[in-house]
Amino acid sequence: MTFRDTIAAIATPPGIGGVGLIRVSGPAAEGIAQRLFRPLPPGNFLSHHLYHGRIISPTTGAILDEVLVALLQGPHSYTGEDTLEISCHGGPLILRTVLEAVFLSGARPAERGEFTQRAFLNNRLDLAQAEAVLDIITAKTRPGLAAAIDCLSGKLSGQVESIRSEMIDLLAGVEAAIDFSEDDGVEETTDEALPRIRKLIDRITALAATHRQGRIYREGIGVVIAGRPNVGKSSLLNRILGEKRAIVTPIPGTTRDFIEESVDIGGIPVRLTDTAGLRLPENTIEKEGIDLVWERLKGADAVLVLLDGSADLTADDRELLVKMISKPMLPVLNKSDLPQRLDEKSLIGLLPEGTPPAIRISAKYGDGLDRLTKALRDLVLATPAVESPEAMIMHLHQKTALENTAAGLARACEALLVTRPPELVALELRDALDALGEITGKTTSEELLDRIFANFCIGK
Repeated sequence: MTFRDTIAAIATPPGIGGVGLIRVSGPAAEGIAQRLFRPLPPGNFLSHHLYHGRIISPTTGAILDEVLVALLQGPHSYTGEDTLEISCHGGPLILRTVLEAVFLSGARPAERGEFTQRAFLNNRLDLAQAEAVLDIITAKTRPGLAAAIDCLSGKLSGQVESIRSEMIDLLAGVEAAIDFSEDDGVEETTDEALPRIRKLIDRITALAATHRQGRIYREGIGVVIAGRPNVGKSSLLNRILGEKRAIVTPIPGTTRDFIEESVDIGGIPVRLTDTAGLRLPENTIEKEGIDLVWERLKGADAVLVLLDGSADLTADDRELLVKMISKPMLPVLNKSDLPQRLDEKSLIGLLPEGTPPAIRISAKYGDGLDRLTKALRDLVLATPAVESPEAMIMHLHQKTALENTAAGLARACEALLVTRPPELVALELRDALDALGEITGKTTSEELLDRIFANFCIGK
């Protein structure tokens, strides 16, 4: 696709740094370089060569900065069109000054994600790869980064295209039954088509199932540490963070408001929340804190139910365990450094089936912390750490597209079983193909595209 306008933006984060990058993309990119850069190279700029010189004001000729510039001629550039990259000194003022000179020379300000959108529209990236660019930029952990890089390299797109190719082949066989008679020997029979469709549904369902893990790697999870006063919630938060973030005292009710911090636990971005101790409140302030706890627990992805292993279960402990029965829960018995009174048998009947075994720890000394973090990772992922799918979907609209694809195939399967006309089977297969195409952008609506690229920063 050829764009008439040329866009420009600062491509490096706000703030002060050694180097800042201004990216220019569009048909006027080389002309802008000719107007602003000195000394000009003999002849034209060579593509993918780095030039050292100065940027001058297009109105006064004054030197604005000493820079390095590179012209990347399309289609061999990120956007697929002529692109100029100006590496300036990394101060906010000098970057704005050079960018203004670029605007005066024929470019306009880029919109959010417009460089990557042009790369998509120029077939440099498909939509799944374009979204992976944003996932790489925003990755919070190494596994999340690795999953995004896999998607950018085409692993997800390859799986989707493999499924799509099989569906097109299947559709061709069904349409042959419309155009030719059975005597021509080209009809796609029910006995041949049904197993192929069912196999495709199984593949699509398996790929859709990776969304849970992909979403967790991309967005992280919210984990609340809950328990009655003085069981060691704040001590556990400080121990996991490796720093003193929450105040720890022997006085019950010390924590009144919740404290939230982000931490990498086994490759998962975790928003860990320390909360007020759950008990019958003694005053209005404590009641407000406890009300906040129950509110946070409702929205938590998982709960660490902290119990005092050196004491018997209390009524407050039992109430918490009963109320958390619908949440992914990990029972944690703290204070393993003291003589133990609470054993796992005491929890029988209070924990729902499938709850992981209780983990004994000492938040004071750090004993059992490795077992706790591993158990928490396995709880939220429901996948052993050594297992990882070949391709992973990380966005809800991708999961929805796969589910719609599987639903279309299921309708085609039903139509074959009741021997409906091949025209109706073909219609269901085409609908399924359209749904699948939303992942790579072959059939994506403009509204969805605008929503996706609006999440990007300006300059990418």
